[in-house]
Amino acid sequence: METTSGNLASALKIEPGITAIIGSGGKSTLLKTLGLELMRAGGRVLLCTTTRMFPVAGVPWDGSSRRLDAAPWKPGAPHAPGCTCEACAGLVRGSICQTGVLDPQTGKFSSPAEPLDQLAQRFDYVLAEADGSKRLPLKAHAAWEPVIPSGTANIVWIVGASGFGKPINEAVHRPELFCERCGCELTDIATPERVAMVLNAEMQALKLSTARVMLNQVDTLSDPTMADRFEAALDRPVVASSLK
Repeated sequence: METTSGNLASALKIEPGITAIIGSGGKSTLLKTLGLELMRAGGRVLLCTTTRMFPVAGVPWDGSSRRLDAAPWKPGAPHAPGCTCEACAGLVRGSICQTGVLDPQTGKFSSPAEPLDQLAQRFDYVLAEADGSKRLPLKAHAAWEPVIPSGTANIVWIVGASGFGKPINEAVHRPELFCERCGCELTDIATPERVAMVLNAEMQALKLSTARVMLNQVDTLSDPTMADRFEAALDRPVVASSLK
């Protein structure tokens, strides 16, 4: 298993265009981490969602539901509305912005007013959080999930290792669907093998066999061999990390 604390964009083979981040256990953190990596490498990066998400702290946004016509923020330029300055220090190249329609009642973004394939014509990288998981480390997908935009170049499927070894009904979003797909009970343990079984079944059903799998939160594992068991049961390469 490839474990990285460095360049995730390289480890996950992120190519220019639209990247959909799905799954559970750190999507928003991965969105920001990849965005800042790609910006530091000189890319023009846009962060957004196809569902709903909280704005990414420290990343400026266009502040409206209008088309994103203004140039994104660059270090040294006047700050855009919503910038918390968290991302300012030490950034010397590239640009980053986020967009979406803000719901003032929930504080969450929804999809941008402009289609993502049009936005992708003006940015090197469009990174879209395309799934929800109620902040749980593991999940099973309902029929309408994930919401992957047309023209997507990369799909990253993230799994939260902190759910391994816990009861399914405590660690999994939509635990009933999870149990249907691996033939177990709600009070059974979410073993690496069961999580891999559900992931394999969903990859086949959703026709997402080209997705790159990332196992996050590996630093939480009481038994480090669980990561290797997960990769072996999944029978495909897995990038392991512990995003902060």
